[in-house]
Amino acid sequence: MKSRIYLETSVISYLTAWPSRDLVRAGHQETTREWWAMRSTFELYISQLVLDEAAAGDAVAAARRLEALHGVPLLELTTDATGLGRALIREAALPSKAAADALHIALAAAHGMDCSVTWNCTHIANATMRPRIESICRANGVEPPVICTPLELLEDKS
Repeated sequence: MKSRIYLETSVISYLTAWPSRDLVRAGHQETTREWWAMRSTFELYISQLVLDEAAAGDAVAAARRLEALHGVPLLELTTDATGLGRALIREAALPSKAAADALHIALAAAHGMDCSVTWNCTHIANATMRPRIESICRANGVEPPVICTPLELLEDKS
């Protein structure tokens, strides 16, 4: 059975961005391309929020992001997801300025995703925030997804 993966916008941004001169960003971009090449081993899902974020900014870059997302199934924004997103902010798992990040987590949790894949290590894939996020998800009756970067999902080829 394939793992069900919620794909957060930063992954697509790294996938489609022009090559970076910053070594860390360049490494994330290469890792993302390697992971993307094996994406068929997962069931990928996105949300309208991902599409909205991907469509923002430079028109050429947005078109590249949207093309990469073409055909990926959308998760519905439910009242459960909205409520959980609010709870993540209200109960201080994430700062109020990170409402969209909270909603990404909530969508993945409310739809029972196995993982949420992101390069956003400020508010989403953040080890200091993860215990609080998981606790709030469970207190709201849902199992949290494993929140990770594409690097953590690469297959061991040794």
